[in-house]
Amino acid sequence: MAYDEALAIRITEYLQHRPELTIKKMFGGYCYMLNHHMCCGIVKDQLMGRVGPIFYEEALSKPHVSEMDFTKKSMKGMVYVSPQGIKKDSDLHFWIDQCSDFALSLPPKKSKPAKTKNGN
Repeated sequence: MAYDEALAIRITEYLQHRPELTIKKMFGGYCYMLNHHMCCGIVKDQLMGRVGPIFYEEALSKPHVSEMDFTKKSMKGMVYVSPQGIKKDSDLHFWIDQCSDFALSLPPKKSKPAKTKNGN
């Protein structure tokens, strides 16, 4: 599955100054994590945003936004923003900021124990 490489560059450039950022290949595109929590990502040419339950209904009322249904089931707190909704950098930054605020509001994740060579 292809993803919008230009969108990946725009998101990476905007978030690259954050020390808590990690980027993972996921969903056939990219997933941007802050403090090990999913923030936003790219699915094909859409921004996938984790806006959280409080901003979810308001986000859905905005133009060019729809429920995220990657698994054919609506995922509460997750939205897609179509390319028309993120053409301008200011619009993209608005969505990234919403997602970042939510991801950074979550409690720290506990570290997973390191796996040994034999998988234990």
